[in-house]
Amino acid sequence: MDPVAAKYASLLVPRYTSYPTIPHFSERVTEERYASWLRALDPTQPVSLYFHVPYCSRVCWYCGCNMKLAANYRPLAAYVESLIREIDLVSAYLPARLRVSHIHWGGGTPNTLSPEDLERVMGAVRRRFDLTNDAELAIECDPRTLTEAMMVRAGRLGFNRASFGVQEFDDRVQHAINRFQPYDVVRQAVEGMRRAGVEAVNFDLLYGLPHQTVENVRTTVEQCLTLSPDRIALFGYAHVPWMAKKQRMIDETALPDGAERMRQADIAAQTLVDAGYVPIGLDHFAWPDDPLAEAVRTGTLRRNFQGYTTDDAETLLGFGATSISRTPRGYVQSIRETGAWGRAIADGRLPVEKGHMFSGDDLLRAHIIERLMCMSSVDTAAAARRFGFPGNWLETEIGLLSAMARDGFVTLDGAIVRLTEAGLPFVRVVASAFDAYADTGPVRHSVAV
Repeated sequence: MDPVAAKYASLLVPRYTSYPTIPHFSERVTEERYASWLRALDPTQPVSLYFHVPYCSRVCWYCGCNMKLAANYRPLAAYVESLIREIDLVSAYLPARLRVSHIHWGGGTPNTLSPEDLERVMGAVRRRFDLTNDAELAIECDPRTLTEAMMVRAGRLGFNRASFGVQEFDDRVQHAINRFQPYDVVRQAVEGMRRAGVEAVNFDLLYGLPHQTVENVRTTVEQCLTLSPDRIALFGYAHVPWMAKKQRMIDETALPDGAERMRQADIAAQTLVDAGYVPIGLDHFAWPDDPLAEAVRTGTLRRNFQGYTTDDAETLLGFGATSISRTPRGYVQSIRETGAWGRAIADGRLPVEKGHMFSGDDLLRAHIIERLMCMSSVDTAAAARRFGFPGNWLETEIGLLSAMARDGFVTLDGAIVRLTEAGLPFVRVVASAFDAYADTGPVRHSVAV
């Protein structure tokens, strides 16, 4: 990697699954404010739902998610009861019975729940909401603990997409991250889900893990290709032990450097493209006939907390501890600690911990960042006028962009900002040029590549 590229690759920048990003949420968003935002939702527009299950049967050291080890089922049973109450509680503030176009279950590990409890929560959803005919129902699963009963139940409940964390098949890497998951375990999970009627399959892969090399990254991708996943998300491992204490178990001396991370990302991407996958934004790949690929062709690709998506709903209602909701007025994050979250719900309170109310040019900056992350270019003049700002708005944002233009990573054609081919891996850095909160507060992020 040349010194200029290395400079940008080593910058600490957000992944921009939201704007502003979570570290800039504050306690100024209260339960009362969220209630008012719920009441103000447009009853004619569909919404999306997200359910967070912060429990896992096993601990993976690389994970930065909010999770707890489920030593027995009692806390999960109590959690399910609180989820059902939360659905009822939120629904009481809505202006009408809303339609739902997307449902996503994430974690943690949603399949730590029993099949019966998954059905109970989905039953509560159907009591309070109407699902659109083409609604996407997606669930993240750990292949190591996924049972036949859960797969069958997911199919019966109408789930049509399953996401599996594969990460890496190399034994040495798996031991270094405490995730022992042979190829056959993943194969059986994929085949079982498809037999149950959950036909669309996503894989998550990681590069930059301890002891990873270009060769074992290539081998892992080639093994994944034999299972023909519909979508693959290829993420760089974010080593943030100051935030994720589990990561302190990882030997930092075994982590690849920036140049090696770039080579691993390149070989994985090239192997996928050679196999016929279409690159989607920064780190996703899909078959040419997948809805994500179609969204790229039509310019309708979106980005949210689950990554790249076809979900165009302006409102996302989050349920569960640490879940995040987005409304046209702003973001709301639920209480992180499961006990405090459950007690708030038991008291009849919306479990709000913090959030962000959109103001100033937040929505304009969010739109520009999303367009860069999704489509690699943006007409800032058109965007500015769309949000009620003068077309020359870009002139005040030119600092870092000018430097990246000189280095050959972006072009500036009037008000149009476009990443070059060399600049595509550094899209998060380009996006950060439009982040008005980037230099505020003691916030640390992961490296850009």
